[in-house]
Amino acid sequence: MKVLVINGSPKGKGSNSYKLTKAFLEGMELGVGSMEGEDPVWVEEIQVNRLDLKPCLGCFSCWNKTPGQCCIQDDMKQVIEKLLWADVTIWSFPLYYFTVPGGLKNLIDRQLPMILPFMVEREDQVGNGSHPTRYDMSGKKTVVISTCGFYTAEGNYDGVRSLFDHMSGKDRYTAIFCGQGELFRVPELSQRTDEYLEYVKEAGREFTEGSISETTKAELDKLLYPREVFESLADASWGIDKETGKKASDGQIFTKQMAALYQKESYSGKDKVLEMYYTDVDECYQIVLGKEGSRVLTDGFQTFTTRIETPFTVWHSIAVGEIRGDEALMKHLYKVKGDFDLLLNWDKYFGSATSETGKGEENGDTGSEENGNGSSQGIHTPQKATNMNIMLIPWIVFWVAVSIDGFMGSLISIAACVLVPVFFYQNKKTFYDIISGTLVTGFSMAVLAGAPERIVVPLAYLAFGIMWTITCFGKIPLTAHYSMNNYNGESALQNPLFMKTNWILTLMWGILYLLTPIWTYFIMATKVGSLISAINSILPIFMGVFTAWFQKWYPAKIARG
Repeated sequence: MKVLVINGSPKGKGSNSYKLTKAFLEGMELGVGSMEGEDPVWVEEIQVNRLDLKPCLGCFSCWNKTPGQCCIQDDMKQVIEKLLWADVTIWSFPLYYFTVPGGLKNLIDRQLPMILPFMVEREDQVGNGSHPTRYDMSGKKTVVISTCGFYTAEGNYDGVRSLFDHMSGKDRYTAIFCGQGELFRVPELSQRTDEYLEYVKEAGREFTEGSISETTKAELDKLLYPREVFESLADASWGIDKETGKKASDGQIFTKQMAALYQKESYSGKDKVLEMYYTDVDECYQIVLGKEGSRVLTDGFQTFTTRIETPFTVWHSIAVGEIRGDEALMKHLYKVKGDFDLLLNWDKYFGSATSETGKGEENGDTGSEENGNGSSQGIHTPQKATNMNIMLIPWIVFWVAVSIDGFMGSLISIAACVLVPVFFYQNKKTFYDIISGTLVTGFSMAVLAGAPERIVVPLAYLAFGIMWTITCFGKIPLTAHYSMNNYNGESALQNPLFMKTNWILTLMWGILYLLTPIWTYFIMATKVGSLISAINSILPIFMGVFTAWFQKWYPAKIARG
């Protein structure tokens, strides 16, 4: 498949539209590569801003004096040759004043030698009157890819659509028009823009198979961010204070852009005040997070809810993904004072943007959860979550049931182990879910074979404690496999603060269950032996309360420096 890319942006390969074009080409290569016997994609590119291309003279020499040949001797001859060579032509350009950039319009005008002077009526009824093509273009395909600076492409591409309706025929070309194009050059927003590019890539793959699916079209039509968020980001990006008209500092611009990402749906009933103090430039700003949105204060400060003391360079590096926020916190590159909950729930306040017509996700720079490392998430598919109850149920059933009646309790425990895999249809299973079922089944069989409950039950507690403790010496402590569900899933496993918190908690739970067999063995020999499961529930209850407290206290302690 021969593909010609005509990049009409004055910025050349630095164009935002060109980023979409590259993604589309990648998708085409994937699509063609999956087809047996199909020729590979051969791409030629024309950078319009580098061409020696003079404007059309309107002399019509290419019609009557030298048919098919322009009298101007410049690069247009090679352009026409490549247009005739290509199976697919991709027109890539930004929207300039509601149509194509001047240089590209000049190239389009210079296509006159490719048509004949005779008058004909178009079959698709576009316009009134037309000229037939000089060459057979019937088997060729056209793709138009463009970004614009408005919050939406809708209603802003009428001129472009009309132009390509005349050039290629109505409904005979594939168009991807994307609003909010300037966001593709903002590293801090790369997660959302990369997600969009993944859909553009998917569109390229589907294009090689015949047409772009309605599902993919719907994703491409969604806004990157809601209108109010985008326009706030755009206004702040100019670096001029909207009220005074004076040049704003980098810190002020950055803070306003961060404030624009605030999700007012996260409002909890009370305003929060986030104070950002950039230590290296000695600038301080406050973001008031309210019911109707956010606003940035440069003076007249309020009492802060949360204060982040950080060099501007550090926080900016976190935002663009050069360093993880959690790593920076563990290295004490910044400090957090006041309510640490705002940082724990950064994604909730600044993480995602949704609207009726579109949605986007942007991870925040938190110190304890996902920190916006700029990696592309691609096309999202539902992920199963782990569930600690699946791991705990066999053990709890065994300890309770066997303590009451060894024989029936063992049968009930085995039944519980058999039923546990049913939960794997909705939950992601872990190694500990599997080994728990195996161990409990083994202990139950031992009781049925005649082993004394006074020996088997303490051994079960010991095995449970060993299972917890031994994971502290591995890469991922046991609790992290389950608590990651509340901290952006598997991405939390890359968070050193999250991992250290869970390492400590796993060790403490492991020690508790390593000690439990000692008093269990002696209590089971007394009259209250049948109540051992109830007795052994007391300490775990207190431990659970401690765990809930520690998960918040420890990260906050680290954050305070």
